[in-house]
Amino acid sequence: MSQIQIVTDSTADIPEHLTKELGITVIPLKVTFDQKETYRDGENLSPEQFYEKLPQYESVPTTSQPTPYEFETVFERLRERNGEETQVFSIHLSSQMSGTYQAATIAAGEVAEKIEVEVVDSKKASYSLGIIVVMLAQYAREGHSFEECKKKLDELLEDTNVYFMVDTLQYLQKNGRIGKASALIGSLLKMKPILSVNEEGQVYPYDKARGKKKAVAKILSAIEEGYKNTPVHIGISHAVAEETAKEIAVQIQEKFDVKSEVITKIGAVIGSHVGPGTVSIAVTKAE
Repeated sequence: MSQIQIVTDSTADIPEHLTKELGITVIPLKVTFDQKETYRDGENLSPEQFYEKLPQYESVPTTSQPTPYEFETVFERLRERNGEETQVFSIHLSSQMSGTYQAATIAAGEVAEKIEVEVVDSKKASYSLGIIVVMLAQYAREGHSFEECKKKLDELLEDTNVYFMVDTLQYLQKNGRIGKASALIGSLLKMKPILSVNEEGQVYPYDKARGKKKAVAKILSAIEEGYKNTPVHIGISHAVAEETAKEIAVQIQEKFDVKSEVITKIGAVIGSHVGPGTVSIAVTKAE
């Protein structure tokens, strides 16, 4: 049996206890404040530190992907540590949102003669990426083959959806992730925007509601429509909105057959694009 390793990036927002428990390798993206201070997401800038720093700057932080060399170094290290039979799944943030997938692809080409690396564009972000990575890592640890893991990964990519609500669209608008018109409409009507990610991996406005409670109700209705009578795994990620995340978790437990649930913090890179107050709900089918 080959040694299967899972690599992802920091935008997956996976809690540290899970990356350690499952042996997931996380490559950090970078966040730069005011074109001066650059940090490695999750390494020398925690979510708490990021949201404390955010109000100190007028401009929205910029983000950047790892270099191909950084990926190449990680792939080489995994081979050295685990042997020549090592096989790697490298699963990343939507290529519509970042060049991370492209950097990993270049690196995989450089090491192709030494190690097998399957680079995957998840077309997801935050814990909708994270939940896929965690489920695949658990599946691999059960002893499944590389081909079986590939099939499982395809199912996870197909079966996972995400809905999120933001306090303001200004971060998405300033970072070019959603049109200015949508930002204007949301602010004028004082509506709570509900967003999702489409099949191409792009953020789009799913719906809107007047107030948080109605927004949550619409999200739960969308999940119910897509996962009727189906056991599910749930991931709730938040940007300094832990109480809201916990309240939603209670509602989900009451409404659905939840096989596992993770509440996690949105890190600096995703936080730079969605802003404080954001809550995201990722859901995938459970067997």
